[in-house]
Parts: sequence; C-alpha cells; structure tokens
Amino acid sequence: MTPTLIECFGIALRQSREAKGWSQEQLAEHSNLNRSYVGEIERGRAIASLATVEKLALALGVSPSALVSRGEAVSHSNVVRGIRLMAIAC
Repeated sequence: MTPTLIECFGIALRQSREAKGWSQEQLAEHSNLNRSYVGEIERGRAIASLATVEKLALALGVSPSALVSRGEAVSHSNVVRGIRLMAIAC
C-alpha cells in the first residue's frame, strides 16, 4: 500500500527534524507547538494546517513550500520503489 501524502509529509518532517539533530520536543519548542501534536504529524495521524506547516518550516529554516515538496519527494520515491519491487517480483 502506497503511503498517502499526509504520511509522506510526516516522514519528510521527521527526516528534516533529525537532520538538525532535534528531538520532537525541540522542534515543538521552536515551532510553538505541542510535542505530541508534532509526533502525530510525523506519524501521519494528524493533518497539519497551512499555519502549522509554516510554523514547522520556519523552525526548520526552510520555506513551507520546500517542506511540502520534501513530502512529495518521499511520496514519489515510494512509488518508484514500489514499481521496482513489482518488476523484481515478476
């Protein structure tokens, strides 16, 4: 099953956070959000509003569109990986 854009956004958010060496708590502090909410977004269990995407992006030092684009890139790489796995299985 292919992850949704919401799940891929969460993966991209976690990767961006980890690249800075931050915990979820540190990202939450820098973005003025609740740590558990950040965790829910990273797991694809919560849908971030545009205002939340902006807060997260500013905290990470990227533009909101760059953060969303990272999610799209994760989604695309999962689709490509799925196609490769299907080709191997044939």
